[in-house]
Amino acid sequence: MPIVAKPLSALIFALTLAALGCHAQTPSEASGKLSPELARRVEVLIRSKSAVPPDYEMQIGPRTKSEVQGFDAISVTFVTNGKASKPLTFLLSTDGTTLAQFNKYDISKDPKLLVSGDGRPARGGPANAPVLIVGFDDLECPYCAKMHEQLFPALTQRYKDQVHIVYRDFPLDQHPWAMRAAIDTNCVGAQNAEGYWNLVDYIHAHASEMGGTEKSLAKANDTLDTLARDEGKRQKLNADTLNACITKQDDTAIKASMKLGESLGVDSTPALFINGERIEGALPLEYVYRMIDNALIASGQTPPPSPSAIPAPPQTPPATKPGN
Repeated sequence: MPIVAKPLSALIFALTLAALGCHAQTPSEASGKLSPELARRVEVLIRSKSAVPPDYEMQIGPRTKSEVQGFDAISVTFVTNGKASKPLTFLLSTDGTTLAQFNKYDISKDPKLLVSGDGRPARGGPANAPVLIVGFDDLECPYCAKMHEQLFPALTQRYKDQVHIVYRDFPLDQHPWAMRAAIDTNCVGAQNAEGYWNLVDYIHAHASEMGGTEKSLAKANDTLDTLARDEGKRQKLNADTLNACITKQDDTAIKASMKLGESLGVDSTPALFINGERIEGALPLEYVYRMIDNALIASGQTPPPSPSAIPAPPQTPPATKPGN
């Protein structure tokens, strides 16, 4: 079992060690191995602030040069039952009176580039719109359906061409037909973006009806396949290509989308990335507006006036019903 050391209480903190005072720097404190007295002060503080279990032995490494002026780096390793944790790096002031820890992050890249919308059916403005909204969606998720119901046409009505909206797939294991729905919608989307969104709209609006009253998985899968083929007919898609895709049920692209989501910290749906900023759950639309407005301002754009009321969702989904 891996050893996990609880980090100190804040992302960035500086704590003055107990028993301060003006101490002359000794050679052992200026570089190399810490003196036993200083090492104990470091250990006592870390144990008290991080609630380190008493059976964890702490091994404190020697001072090394750090990037922070006035501080050296020391590594702290926790050992129990013969197993060692990964070393944690702390900063120790050159006068031996202050211990600090911080995390360093690279913010040189535009967060908008964190997750791409390339190759996905889109709604709203063009691909070069100032705000890119990427949603990780599960078509069987009731919270996704709730968010989706509010999201359109509210965002496109308010922001028009200022937002470019795409969905990526993140079907959860506990939803038995979610993977089938993702594959079938992508089969349509590979040929036609409008058909893709019609299908997504309809499935989200009628997810509770899939599988009938008996909630049969086989019936849900048949209904999804029928919906995809019917939408293909409406959009005049290549029927042979669509049927082959539906029959094959290749989940490679869906799993790649899920892997991407997991790498970005997604573990539940819905999850939205607004120019790289993540929000999760079916939050009130006002929260989404605020994030989009902030993203527009950051890109040098002026957000539209605040709406006096949230637009009501459409009463009838645009996609055809099964059998029509």
